[in-house]
Amino acid sequence: MTLETTEDAPQRPFRLNYGFGSHRGLRRQLNEDSLVVTGNLFAVADGMGGHEAGEVASRICVETLATGVKEVRNDLTADELQQLMVTADDAIRRVGGSRAGTTLAGVAIVRELQGLYWMVFNVGDSRTYRLSEGEFAQISVDHSEVQEMVDEGYLSAEEARHHPRRHVITRALGTGEASEADFWMLSVHDGDRLMICSDGLTSEVSDEDIRRQLADRHSPQDAVDALIRMALDGGGRDNITVIVVDVEDTDAEGERVTTSPRPDDEDEHQTTRPRIDGGSGGRLVNGGRVFGMDPDAGSAADGPTGSDGRGDGR
Repeated sequence: MTLETTEDAPQRPFRLNYGFGSHRGLRRQLNEDSLVVTGNLFAVADGMGGHEAGEVASRICVETLATGVKEVRNDLTADELQQLMVTADDAIRRVGGSRAGTTLAGVAIVRELQGLYWMVFNVGDSRTYRLSEGEFAQISVDHSEVQEMVDEGYLSAEEARHHPRRHVITRALGTGEASEADFWMLSVHDGDRLMICSDGLTSEVSDEDIRRQLADRHSPQDAVDALIRMALDGGGRDNITVIVVDVEDTDAEGERVTTSPRPDDEDEHQTTRPRIDGGSGGRLVNGGRVFGMDPDAGSAADGPTGSDGRGDGR
């Protein structure tokens, strides 16, 4: 396990604005991605194992996280989040017999050292990025064969994007010998913009194009929609799931200098109703509830949904 921390935890009140979306892509019959969006947890799980395996693994993963976070409400700690991932790993192995697995990447607001922090976590090659105070960076580190080759100097980051073994991962929840997550603790800053995604985005869209879209788009949902469109335009060879989360210091709104774009007036009227793509078959956990789709019928199997594959909230 890797745990990295920064020091200055904020004491000022802040608000999280977010958008999310999931698309089956252009070449896959099923969407094996799942995502969780709650008041203090945002995560993407990319299932592996094929029909009725990968999608089950990713669903169990996000349901376990959502249930656990709901129980502790606003007092989530780093230790509790780590234990939830162990619980998810065990649950997937019981149901899938170690034949199904999932990657997982995300962020949570946790209370540590008398302050609030971002806790970034990942297993596999789903990713978390942050745009903060003018700096853009990938926070998570892929658990994959090509990342090991990059670390050892055999490949450049650009070469890794097109390498034939770029999808071979070295850690996953629910399968294999290695399922331990890495964690990073980061202080929360006004103007932070974080993005969590499955590799269906990063396989098609470069880091520079991701940075440009996150810097240029006004609302989190606009950024999500633009990035999914770019991945589809790039080939859409895999399932694509994206979450974008913005931080706003509510005490400094009148004088804040943001490093992520401010919403226009019309963006303030966005819906907070979860929406899932009627053709994606994707799953969303929102506030502990699961919204599933029947990919053949294209209608909601549970909960209020729409047909445009998007969701936004405040």
